[in-house]
Parts: sequence; C-alpha cells; structure tokens
Amino acid sequence: MTLGALYLATFAVFLVLDALMLTTVMKPLFDRHIGHLMLEDPKFSVAGAFYVVYVGGILWFAAWPALGPEGGGWRAAALNGAILGVLAYGTYEFVNMATLKGWSWQTVAFDTVWGGVLTAVSAGGGVAILQALGMGRS
Repeated sequence: MTLGALYLATFAVFLVLDALMLTTVMKPLFDRHIGHLMLEDPKFSVAGAFYVVYVGGILWFAAWPALGPEGGGWRAAALNGAILGVLAYGTYEFVNMATLKGWSWQTVAFDTVWGGVLTAVSAGGGVAILQALGMGRS
C-alpha cells in the first residue's frame, strides 16, 4: 500500500510540474532551437511510457530509500532525486549535443538543470506527502 501511494504521489507531482514547464518554457525553447526536428503531433504513448518508467526510477533511487526509518525523509529523497535528474536529463542533452546538428548549449544547460529540479521536487514531494499522511516504512 505504501509503495503504491508513494508512486502515485510522486507521479502526480512529476506530471503536474513537467506539464507546466513543457508548455510554458520548454516548448518555446525547443521550437526556437530545434523546431525543425519536432513532430507536429507528439507521441503521447511514448511520453507516457517514459513517465511510468522514470517515476519508477525515482522511487528506486531516491524516494523509497528515504522513506525508511533511517532514510533521511524528504530531504534525502530530494538530494538523491536531484542527482538522478541531472544524470538522466544530462545524458539525454549531452548525447543530443554530441550527435545532432543545431542542438544548443542553452537547451543543454536549461533542460539538465530542469531535470535535477523536477526529479528532486518530485522525489522529495512524494515522500513529504506520505509523511504528512502518516505513512512510512517501518
């Protein structure tokens, strides 16, 4: 029960924040720098698969260990989430910079930082929500 609740809480935080960022900041940035590479109709099923798997990774590497009795709570989840986010989003950005024409350093920097912030807030937020509800691991 606790693991499922943690997944749902983390997923909700991640989805809301990323949807806001994608529509208000990242889409215009991507349109400006790599608009010629963008699909007219995004493949939402592929994006959904990423969200499902990535939130599972957030739980495995950051949120679930932090929820344990010696885990450090939301602060530890946020720190480990930040590290995971910078690694994951940075990998995507740096590989694209190395292999695709027209990729910009602005996009690399912004999206890598965003990945760290998003993953930190999602991991820490998921743990904080469960702790506020009195749910944890013993």
